[in-house]
Amino acid sequence: MGDGGAARRERLMEGLRIHGGHYAELSRRFAAWLGLHSTDATAVLEIAAAEERGAPLSPARLSERISLSTGATTALLNRLEAAGHITRTREHSDRRIVTLRGGPHIQERADEFFGPLAHRLDAVMAPYPPQLLQQFEQFITALNATMDAHLAERSPVAPPPGSPRGTAGAG
Repeated sequence: MGDGGAARRERLMEGLRIHGGHYAELSRRFAAWLGLHSTDATAVLEIAAAEERGAPLSPARLSERISLSTGATTALLNRLEAAGHITRTREHSDRRIVTLRGGPHIQERADEFFGPLAHRLDAVMAPYPPQLLQQFEQFITALNATMDAHLAERSPVAPPPGSPRGTAGAG
């Protein structure tokens, strides 16, 4: 990749950083709107989105998605279930497997909050040809897979050799 490629990569990454900041702010505002801690709202959104995709999460998978320890995830799920925001079911043939589902009102609340944005996004995407949007989806999928692989190679539990951070507080 020449200098033009490096400049393009930087412009794309800057655009994605800005998008990430907007997404984080939107998540914070959704949390405040629901009266939840931001981590709790993020978990609710992850659970609802996975359920909407037809692939509901287990507690372990949620823990990975929101980068919380198993114990912290259990405490979070206890709070969300007590408030009626989620349910834990045992619908798998292996009854030990817990499936997380959004409470009856969560999808309605998420649609109410995010619906206006969805309409704006639809309007922004409308002029682009479906083939271009499909290429963009493929690009984003590949980009996310690359980031996942990079993050997996750099576990937050073990600092690099010679790191001044040591092991205290890691993980």
